[in-house]
Amino acid sequence: MNDTPAPDSPAEQSGSPDQVQVVLGECSAADADAVFGLLRTHYPSDRGDDAPHRTEQPRPEVWTGGFLAAHDPGPVRGVLLADTVTADLQGGPVAVNRLRATLESAFATSVTGTVSGDQEVQVQLRLTGSEHGEPPLSQK
Repeated sequence: MNDTPAPDSPAEQSGSPDQVQVVLGECSAADADAVFGLLRTHYPSDRGDDAPHRTEQPRPEVWTGGFLAAHDPGPVRGVLLADTVTADLQGGPVAVNRLRATLESAFATSVTGTVSGDQEVQVQLRLTGSEHGEPPLSQK
């Protein structure tokens, strides 16, 4: 019996050094949509074009998504947020740095914590909207 996952299966992608798990907290649905929308524009996601997982509550505790950060998209357009967003990035060091650089191009950011392991890193960022960005969809 062959238990090897298919090359494009989610199980294999989750073990990829380019896979980054992103967890957003302390934010509104509109701000989570703005952050994940930006990331989906530049990286393949386990959610495709879907919005972050939603619950019936107006402010869930966390929003999650996985992104395959296999390339550097370069500078991206700034994005406005209604409030600050806490973003936790976890994955391989190179992929986390690529995704972090994308967020730093689009938002004003500050690092609030880092943890390094043998093959994974975790970085916590506080995101605020760029001064030169587009307003969130809910404000257009």
